[in-house]
Amino acid sequence: MTADHSSTGAAPSGAASRIDRLEQFAYWSDDCIPVPGIDARIGLDPILGLVPVWGDVITGVLSCYVPYQAYQVGAPPSLVFKMLVLIVLDACSGAIPVAGDLIDAAFKANKVNVRMLKRHLEEK
Repeated sequence: MTADHSSTGAAPSGAASRIDRLEQFAYWSDDCIPVPGIDARIGLDPILGLVPVWGDVITGVLSCYVPYQAYQVGAPPSLVFKMLVLIVLDACSGAIPVAGDLIDAAFKANKVNVRMLKRHLEEK
């Protein structure tokens, strides 16, 4: 894959469509399921995280999609590193029985990472 670069100045629209895809990814991983009885939502990430060890490994690897895409649009290494740290913390919290799954449901690393990338792109 290559970064969104072109001599015609099409990079902003490419970045916008990439952000749309990342927001969809974050929605499915962090927010797609309403929790009955309370005003909260969870995604597939905490559900997959219920599978001991492998659930958190798989969701951690999948979450690397966001920093990879950030790298592709030219985000600075410091931002990509921050995103990776959040993913590692999110995945490691899943190792704590029960509490880790609750933390995973409450802390939406993919949404945070997409928000950081959007903020970076808006500042450019």
